[in-house]
Amino acid sequence: MKLPLSLLAILLASLVASTAATTVDADDFAKSLGGWKKKDNYIDYPLSGADYRTYKPEVSPTPDGGIYVSIRIDHRRGWLSNDDHATLDITVNAKGVIESAQSTIAIQGQSIASDVIVGTTQAGGQILTPERAVQIGTDLISNLTAKLLLQNIVEAGRVSFPSVLRHNYNRLFQSIRVAGTVVPTAVAIEGADVLPPASPPSAPDAAAVQSPAPPAAPPATPPAVPAAPTPPAPPAPTPGAPPSETPAKPGTVPLEIKNY
Repeated sequence: MKLPLSLLAILLASLVASTAATTVDADDFAKSLGGWKKKDNYIDYPLSGADYRTYKPEVSPTPDGGIYVSIRIDHRRGWLSNDDHATLDITVNAKGVIESAQSTIAIQGQSIASDVIVGTTQAGGQILTPERAVQIGTDLISNLTAKLLLQNIVEAGRVSFPSVLRHNYNRLFQSIRVAGTVVPTAVAIEGADVLPPASPPSAPDAAAVQSPAPPAAPPATPPAVPAAPTPPAPPAPTPGAPPSETPAKPGTVPLEIKNY
């Protein structure tokens, strides 16, 4: 029995979609923060001198084949105080690229929300673009911190809440997976975690390689300096002629000839 071409195309499209599904490795995310507690529901950990709790990410698909991830994070202030709450929401497209992020902090019933940070579009590149994720995370935390400072908050655990959100953003980014694709090593966002392997040095361009210059020619031989002219010899004395009087050299006594 032969299947119609239209049905084959649908099956092929569904197969491609299933092999390129974008997900979050929740177990890897939890392990990076210390491991699940209480039936794989949340993780407790200290950071910056305070205690925090991160709950299991909630993931839902988006119409374009990506995912929407929401994480709840609590600042645990003790038995006699109410905890502070925060959410970290990111949108990942079908290629595993973080497209947008937003965060909200609730302190004593007052909500402080960041702007929606949207990454700039880039053509081509890797499935996970480290530079793009770094920029979104940096802008998100900067925007939220600026709004938090306007509230004159001084409690240490609350002041460091944006840093905790950034720490979770780092770990979440490193836990994104795309089925059927080799995910590159995640980068550090805040100078921590894992750095990408250094790329090997590229071979020099053949056009840029120049042959060694020929040795310089020796300088030309300067023209010979003509020798000084030889002074003419004095004329020979004529026989029988009286000797010529030659001026005596300075410092010498003239020779006297006496007749005996």
